[in-house]
Amino acid sequence: MRLRFPVLASALLFAASFLPAQQPVNLTIDANATTTPFPHFWEQTFGSGRAILALRDSYRRDLRTVKEATNFQSVRFHGILMDEVGLYDPDRQTKNPGLAAVAANDASVYNFSYVDQIYDGLLDNGVRPFVELSFMPRKLAADPNALHAFWYHPNVSPPADYAKWDAMISAFAQHLISRYGIEEVSTWKFEVWNEPNLDFWGGNPKQATYFELYDHTARAIKSVSPRLQIGGPSTAQAAWVTPFLAHVHENNVPIDFVSTHVYANDLAKDVFGAEGSNPAETIPRDQMVYRSVRKVHDQIAASAFPHLPLIFSEYNASYANEPNITDSIYLGSWLANTIRQCDGLVSNMAYWSFSDVFEEQGVVRTPFYGGYGLLAADNIPKPSLNAFRALHKLGDRRIAVDSDSALATTTASHSLTLALWNYAPPDGTGATYTKPASPAGPSKTFHLEIKNASNSEVTIWRVDEDHGNVLKAFDAMGRPPADLTRTQIEQLQAAGAMAPPEHTHLVNGKLDLTIPAHGLAVLTFNR
Repeated sequence: MRLRFPVLASALLFAASFLPAQQPVNLTIDANATTTPFPHFWEQTFGSGRAILALRDSYRRDLRTVKEATNFQSVRFHGILMDEVGLYDPDRQTKNPGLAAVAANDASVYNFSYVDQIYDGLLDNGVRPFVELSFMPRKLAADPNALHAFWYHPNVSPPADYAKWDAMISAFAQHLISRYGIEEVSTWKFEVWNEPNLDFWGGNPKQATYFELYDHTARAIKSVSPRLQIGGPSTAQAAWVTPFLAHVHENNVPIDFVSTHVYANDLAKDVFGAEGSNPAETIPRDQMVYRSVRKVHDQIAASAFPHLPLIFSEYNASYANEPNITDSIYLGSWLANTIRQCDGLVSNMAYWSFSDVFEEQGVVRTPFYGGYGLLAADNIPKPSLNAFRALHKLGDRRIAVDSDSALATTTASHSLTLALWNYAPPDGTGATYTKPASPAGPSKTFHLEIKNASNSEVTIWRVDEDHGNVLKAFDAMGRPPADLTRTQIEQLQAAGAMAPPEHTHLVNGKLDLTIPAHGLAVLTFNR
């Protein structure tokens, strides 16, 4: 809640200092214990604003920052087929001022100039496209006026002529192979559309017309090369997977992976209602993503394609602009806990998104409005970037730990890394920022006993209220609403940087560590 009276605020802050400590967490971890594979499925792909934004310097600057932090491999965005990219333009004309429009000298149907610049920019920075095939070019739309409410108004209509759609998809795929080579493009994922169960698809009825779109698109892609990877249904709220897999099986339609989306504040009735769960159930924000992933994992296992890879090609702690969620330190413990739960159930989870170079709700006016990105406008790091940076240090083998607040990992050389966190619900929800008046909960102390550590040195990376938290500096500035000065931007960039690590050591193989509410700590045990 918002505090209107200074006396009340002071009283709450005083009371917070006497919050009871949680029960200590006692963990014994053997660096030589048996392990299971722990691929970094949460940092392989990120979402981003629409395709044309990839031509901006600010977008590419943020891309390089997140690549350095996570070494992510691919990026997914909407709109590679939209008119602003210029790919599909039959009967093209040119018009000079004062003159009548005339047929262009180059009247070819397709123009790949911007497509090439967009994809070249990604590849030059070590990032591949995760190709979402959307949205509809106006000249191919059955309804040129079927415009989505996003600020840039994509057309969500089905094609007017599926023969022309098939030809465009085939020409697109063939061009990519000609430019980048089949060895490269065969590593890309091609996904049909975006969230057709919502208002991003104008077909009626939605499911049947989307299945028709998928069938045409998948066959057109595979006609160019059977090595290209195609998937869907790319639905919101983890929907349609069972009927979709039944459809492609019954009609012998190509499928290489299953993709769908979920956000932690999706409603139980939307995600689980059709599966018989209680539609009135409230699923906590720290459980929704895991339960959705488990649902779809089990649906694939029960289908005719039990071994298809599962990709959640969008996920986040919120689908709305909630500054207390996506801008704040809350993301660190939420992300770590989500990783812990989803390990082994999913091959890839694409966080939406890596950058607030983003215009779905319009041109960004202030850096901290609850944008989805790891970086706010002006390349200002958020706590979420630091959480990803810290969790990137985890190893690729997991040691079983009996705790809902810890991950223990190692590498082939038995180098041990731990993630410890103290999850608590967010300080506020909704579009209006609520400045925390007190800690979100009590601190948590971990009593660690480490066996078979090669030496006693420990490095600790923290993300919490006092470490890597740009919102603390932004609040201290008085939360200026817009038009930051260059000096303010530089101050916020510095405040948002990853905090320098702490250095300590084990004493007789033991270490005590206290983490505040919403805090995340990653410990590396040097060999």
